Amino acid sequence: MNALKVPARTIAVFVLPCLLIYVSLVFIPIALNLYNGTLEWNGIGAKKFVGMDNFVELFTKDKVFWPAVRHTLLFAVFSMLEIPICLGLAILLNRFIKKPNFLVSSYFVPVILSVVIIGQLWKTIYNPASLGGMINQVLDSLGLHSWTHNWLSDPDFAMYALYFVALWQYLGYHLLIQFTGIQNIPSEIYEAAKIDGADGFKADRYITFPLVVPIFKISIILSFIGSLQSFDMIMVMTGGGPAHATDVIATHMYNMSFLSMKYGYGSAIATVLVLVCLIATVVINLLFRGLEKKFD
Repeated sequence: MNALKVPARTIAVFVLPCLLIYVSLVFIPIALNLYNGTLEWNGIGAKKFVGMDNFVELFTKDKVFWPAVRHTLLFAVFSMLEIPICLGLAILLNRFIKKPNFLVSSYFVPVILSVVIIGQLWKTIYNPASLGGMINQVLDSLGLHSWTHNWLSDPDFAMYALYFVALWQYLGYHLLIQFTGIQNIPSEIYEAAKIDGADGFKADRYITFPLVVPIFKISIILSFIGSLQSFDMIMVMTGGGPAHATDVIATHMYNMSFLSMKYGYGSAIATVLVLVCLIATVVINLLFRGLEKKFD
């Protein structure tokens, strides 16, 4: 039977409105932001075209930018470390827990909480013992007073404290994605593999992981790109301090745009952030394309 041929005009009628909305909300703002990055502008007054001066200053003279880039990339790398952990937890829940949906939902609770609530909660947990900080109080009670720190005001520890909060917050999110991917694998495949002698972790190695690679890739991309855009939790907990020790690209962009009133310069930072996200997405897709071919 010949496939039904849909006229190109009919396809355009359905696709064009969505395409116009997407272009209006994504590509046009990116183009405008790129243009604004070539201006010396405070966001209100007169605009002065300066070409690539903002970008040259950003890459050569800005003492905060490169540390912010390093913090952002480290944030992204740390965030990806939880994806294999989530996959392992999803496998264990699917295998050993008869009704795992309640546990998966429990892990997901931090995801639905407001970032402001999470930030304030963990600020309290990280407080010094004299201010009721739970971590330092526990360390004191165990006789480990030398391990206590002012976690968010110590430049050497503040960024790592934020990494941990991000891992805790999004653990349930990626666990749910991995768990759903595993549950969608037909049970007949495992039954056939069991007959051939592939059971337990051997089945996970040769069946589960190859079949969830596309889901794994989605989690990696969401985690990496989301971490590159980290802003709200950092602003709530540290505001980029102390002494820019927790500044990331997004917080630096905010500070330049709205606190220093350098809107053109902030737009240049935003343009760089968009390019970094785009490059990261392309690289991850290329890496996983080879991995997917290996398991085909």
